[in-house]
Parts: sequence; structure tokens; C-alpha cells
Amino acid sequence: MAQQSPRPMPRLFLIRHGQTEWSQNGRHTGRTDIPLTAQGEREASEQAKVLVGEDRIIDPRNICTVFVSPRVRAHRTFHLLFDHLPEIPHHVTTEEVREWDYGEYEGLKPAEIKARNPTWTIWKDGCPGGESTEDMCQRVDNVIAKVREHHREWKEEGKGSRDVVIVAHGHFNRVFISRWINFPLSLGTHFNVEPAGVAILGYNHNNLAEPALNALNLYAKPI
Repeated sequence: MAQQSPRPMPRLFLIRHGQTEWSQNGRHTGRTDIPLTAQGEREASEQAKVLVGEDRIIDPRNICTVFVSPRVRAHRTFHLLFDHLPEIPHHVTTEEVREWDYGEYEGLKPAEIKARNPTWTIWKDGCPGGESTEDMCQRVDNVIAKVREHHREWKEEGKGSRDVVIVAHGHFNRVFISRWINFPLSLGTHFNVEPAGVAILGYNHNNLAEPALNALNLYAKPI
């Protein structure tokens, strides 16, 4: 009897929304619902042509589910990436993958925040009136647990499909990458996550206990 080949390792595609007016000029955009710019629409559409489709990197046949932030900039990015397919993949719109809540710093540029609080850094201080670093860490860790359960079911039991996709935001994604590879949230300061950039998170040595960062900013245009 022929031995079945082992299932390939599962993956997570972590996608930032395309450019907005506020991302272009550096304003902290959390709960404010800012649409994509024309450039942001083009970025996502170009990514779809290159990355999404049968036998491409993001193959809809391999997608178990997609978690989408409810902010219009992320929701629109999701549809620009997947609407050209005969059928869009199963997806869930959820506040769990929203951007960091910047509280009193919503809509401000870094220099404006520094004028109020010269020693402030989001990675240490969080956001007054919004989410603390502890809040953000807990929220991201809860999403990671859900993704890893999808991955475990696929790898160990053959349930579902290989890949999960998240369409979210800059700070969220930087925190997520840090926590995925078992580092403190503050490691996120060292990752650049470009508009419409795609990161691939997976595992080393065919082992679900060894989470890894496999790629960052696939085909994204650097700012």
C-alpha cells in the first residue's frame, strides 16, 4: 500500500490594507474609517494579479478562512484582492483584527504626539484613552491561538484547508509578527509593514512548535 505524502505545513498570509490619505501623511489611524486612496486601490489590485489565484502564492483552493478588519480600508482591500475569483473565500469580518486603538492620539502625527509627551513610544506606553500594550498583546495572542488551531486541525487531522489569511493594519500586523515568533510586542518596532504588503508566517522544521516569519512585504512598493 502506497504511503500517503505528508500534508504541507500550513501558512498564514498577513496583509496590510492599501494606502490611505492618513497612512500617506503619517497620521495614526485606528478606529477612524478612512477609505483607500486611488493609489491604495491600485496597490491592492496589482497585488491581486500577482499573488492571488489558482497555482499562485495565495491559492483560493488552499484557504480555510480569512479574518478581515471591519474598517473600510481593510474591507475594501480584501475585496480588491479576491473579487476577481469565481468565488470569494470564506471570510469573517471581526473587530479582533482591527488596528491598535490610539485613543487620545487618534489622527495625530508622531511629532504632534511627541509635543504632548516627549518620551512617548507606543511600544512601551500604549495609548491613553485607547489600548495599552497589555490590551494589544492579549488581543493579538487570542487571534494567534485561533489561527494555530486551524493550522493544527489541518496538519494533524486533515480538517479544513492549509492556509489562513488576515487583512488588517500596520501596527496590528507588526505586533502580530512579533507575537507569532514568541517575542515581546516591542519587537514590532523593527518591522516595516508597507501598504498592501503581504507577510507569510509559518513554521520551521515541519514543526508546529517552531513558528517562523517566512516573508515580508511581498511585491509591496516601499514608501
